[in-house]
Amino acid sequence: MNLLLLILFPLITALAVLAARNPSQVRWIAFLGSAAQLGLSLFLYYCYNQARVHGDTSQMLFEQQTILFKSWNIGFHLGVDGISIAMILLTAFVVIAGVLMSWKVEKMTKEFYFLLILLSLGAYGFFISLDLFILFFFLEIAVIPKYLLIGIWGSGKKEYSANKLALMLMAGSALVLLGLLGLYMSSGNTFDLIQLARVSIPPMAQKICFPLLFVGFGIFTALFPFHTWVPDGHSSAPTAGSMFLAGISMKLGGYGCLRVATYLMPEAAHEYANIIIALSTIAIFYGAFATMMQTDLKYINAYSSVSHCGFVLLGIGMLTKVAIIGAVMQMVSHGLMTALFFAVIGMIYERTHTRQVNEMGGLLRIMPFTITLLFIVGFCSLGLPGLSGFVAEMTIFMGSWEHPDLFHRLATILACASIVVTAVYILRAVGKTAMGPLKEEFGQLGDASWNEKLAGIILMIGILAIGLAPFWLNELVTPGTEIIMQKISQSSLGAK
Repeated sequence: MNLLLLILFPLITALAVLAARNPSQVRWIAFLGSAAQLGLSLFLYYCYNQARVHGDTSQMLFEQQTILFKSWNIGFHLGVDGISIAMILLTAFVVIAGVLMSWKVEKMTKEFYFLLILLSLGAYGFFISLDLFILFFFLEIAVIPKYLLIGIWGSGKKEYSANKLALMLMAGSALVLLGLLGLYMSSGNTFDLIQLARVSIPPMAQKICFPLLFVGFGIFTALFPFHTWVPDGHSSAPTAGSMFLAGISMKLGGYGCLRVATYLMPEAAHEYANIIIALSTIAIFYGAFATMMQTDLKYINAYSSVSHCGFVLLGIGMLTKVAIIGAVMQMVSHGLMTALFFAVIGMIYERTHTRQVNEMGGLLRIMPFTITLLFIVGFCSLGLPGLSGFVAEMTIFMGSWEHPDLFHRLATILACASIVVTAVYILRAVGKTAMGPLKEEFGQLGDASWNEKLAGIILMIGILAIGLAPFWLNELVTPGTEIIMQKISQSSLGAK
C-alpha cells in the first residue's frame, strides 16, 4: 500500500474543487473525493491486518523514505502502525460526514470545501509522518484553514473566536517547534522518529523538551489551563468546522503527546506524570461542571469536549499499557461522538434557529431521526454500555487502577465520579430538547435531509462498531502501544 495516496487523494480533490464551475459540482466532487478517502482508509486497515496476519512484526508498515534536505537530515519518511491507522480511520469518517453536513453552504461554496479538504490533507499527513519536521509541516496545514472557516463562515463573535483560536494554536505550534529543535540538537541532528527512538536523549534535554512538546501538543487537545479557545472556537465555527475541530484537530494534540513526547522521552514522562494526571483530573471535573452551567447546545458540547479530552491525557499520564490503549480508544470515540453531536446541533439549529435548550421542547415528535441521533450521542457521552464512550473510558479507568498508590487511585476515583456530572447535564439537555410540549412555531419543521441522514448514519456506525465489538480496535492499537510501553518500562528500570 502506497501511503502517498493518503496525501494525493485530498490534494487532487481540493484542486478539483477549485476547478469546478458551479456549487453543485463542488459538492459532488468533495463528496466523491471524501468517499474515496474513506475507501482508501478502510483498504489500508485491511492491508495492515493482512500484513500482521502473515507475520510482519515491523514497528511501522508500508514505510517510504526520501531525503529532502540532506544537510539538515530532513526526509519525507512515511509509515503507519495500528495507532496511526485508528486516527486515519477517524479522520476519514469525520471528513465525509462534514462534507455531507455542508451540503447547503451557499456562501463561497468552492472556497469552503477547499479549506475543509485542506484540513483533511493536513491530518492525514500528520498521522503518517515519521519525520518530525514534516509532521510539524502538516500540523500547520491542519491549523491555518480553521481561522478562515470560523472568520468567514462562522457565527456570533466569529472574528474574536477565530483570532483567539489562531493565537492559542500558533502558541502551541511555537512550543512544539522549540521542542522539536531541542530534540534535533540533542540527538545527533535528526528529525526521524525511528532514529530518535533508538538514541538515548540526555536527561536534561528531556526535562526541557518534554514540557515544551507536551504542552504545545496539549494546547491542541484542551490541556488545562490552555483550553479557553475550545468553547469560543467551537461555538462560532460552522457545523462542519466544529466537527473537524473537535473530531480531528483536537486529536492531533493527543497523538503528538503520545507518539512524540511520551514515546521519545519516557524518563521525562515519568518525571512529569503526576503533573499531567493532576491537570487532566482538573480538566475532567472543570469541563463537566462548566458544562452544567451552559444552556447553548454548542457550548454544552464544547465544554464537555474539555472534560472528555481530559480522559485522553489522563490515560497517557498513567503510563500503563491498558490506560494508553484506552487513551487511543478515547481519541477515536470522542472524535466520532463529538462530530455527531455537532452535526445534530447543526440540524436542529438550521430548523429552529436557536441553540438554547430552554427555547426548545417536544422535538422528538417532528424530528424523530435527528432526535434519535441526539439520544444516541448523549448516551455515548455519559458512558452507556454498548456505545464507544463506555468502552474507552472503562479501559482508561482499568489501566489507571493498576497503580496501587493513593495519588493514582484518588485521581481514578475522581475521574470516575465525573460520569455522574456528565449524566446530569446530558440528560437535562437531551430531555429539554426532545421531550415536553412542542412549541407552536416548531409545528411545521421537517426532519433531517438525505445528506444529513447519511452523515449521521456514517458516524453512528463508527460509534456502534467500537461500542458493540471493541476487540478490533483493541487489537489494532495494541502492538503500537506495546512498543511505547517497552520504552517506558526500560526508562523506569533505568531510573531504579
